[in-house]
Amino acid sequence: MKKLVHDFYDRYFHDEESIILLLLLTAGLMVLLTLGGVLAPLLTAVIVAYLMQGLVNTFLKYGVSNRLAFFLVYVLFIGAFLVLLFILLPQAWNQLRRLIGELPNLLSQWQASLMLLPDRYPSLFSESQIQEFILGVRGELGGYGQVILEYSLASIPGIIDLVIFLILVPILVFFVMKDKGQLIDWAGNFLPRNRPLMSKIWHEMDQQISNYVRGKGLEIIIVGLASFLLFEVLGLNYALLLSVLVGLSVIVPYIGATVVTVPVAAVAFVQWGIGGEFYTAIIAYGILQLIDGNVLVPIIFSEAVNLHPVAIIASVLIFGGIWGLAGVFFAIPLATLVKAVINSWPSKVAAESVPSPDMPEKEG
Repeated sequence: MKKLVHDFYDRYFHDEESIILLLLLTAGLMVLLTLGGVLAPLLTAVIVAYLMQGLVNTFLKYGVSNRLAFFLVYVLFIGAFLVLLFILLPQAWNQLRRLIGELPNLLSQWQASLMLLPDRYPSLFSESQIQEFILGVRGELGGYGQVILEYSLASIPGIIDLVIFLILVPILVFFVMKDKGQLIDWAGNFLPRNRPLMSKIWHEMDQQISNYVRGKGLEIIIVGLASFLLFEVLGLNYALLLSVLVGLSVIVPYIGATVVTVPVAAVAFVQWGIGGEFYTAIIAYGILQLIDGNVLVPIIFSEAVNLHPVAIIASVLIFGGIWGLAGVFFAIPLATLVKAVINSWPSKVAAESVPSPDMPEKEG
């Protein structure tokens, strides 16, 4: 056993930089797990500033000065932040409150629509089956209503934390973007001077994570706007609320679109019942999802993250369970980071198996 541990250590930790990297990753993970809630505004500001840097670099390529590029990008960020905070979210919240207030009427309409199924499809549904189903759903909704009420009362103290978060993030983004060079130099003082492994991982992750997160943000906006226009044209109730849910659903691959289909179909069913308008809404929504998955995603993510679907779903479950919605959003970048670390980790056996440039090739 001692020899096994020694061989493992000698194989993967023979390089000094690999030990330092392991310590840094462990320390970073511990900080996130223990102080993630406290440092949430700072972490959010660093991520936003990092994403905004891509747009700053675009302005710099066209000859715009660094200061002017920073000013333009920050003004754009503040404008988008204010539109989201004071226009989009209040309207979505009002629609959610209206939906909750109309739930009793919607449930009654839904129950009446379901009771018509035994008359239309007597071979498939019986009246007793429909009544048992309705009673079961009502019991489940009652339980969820109690949970929502308890959660709402428990989350009242968190409103103050949310207000502080919304105030701090724009301020921190300003200083992180403004003093980016100084902050990078300060962080570099804690790293070894010779760090080829860290540089390799960083260069690989810099392109993949930035492209993925920026592309995912663009996909959320496009899919959300397209679904809002679609629902408005169809005359579907709660169009803004449903379009926000559809836009956010693209965060979770393979699962989000399927889950959001339920509220879209439920609202359409209660509003129109089983008929031509209902089928039109479902087919149009399905076409939107097909365009997103087969046209929009390949265009936006030209440099796709090469991860197996099982790895993607596992990362969503793991990081979502640890950090909630933020963990779900960053699940694929974090999984890509883990993959890059594993692929780049120095192995003594692998290093020794690489032929020297001066060594002649063996003749076949």
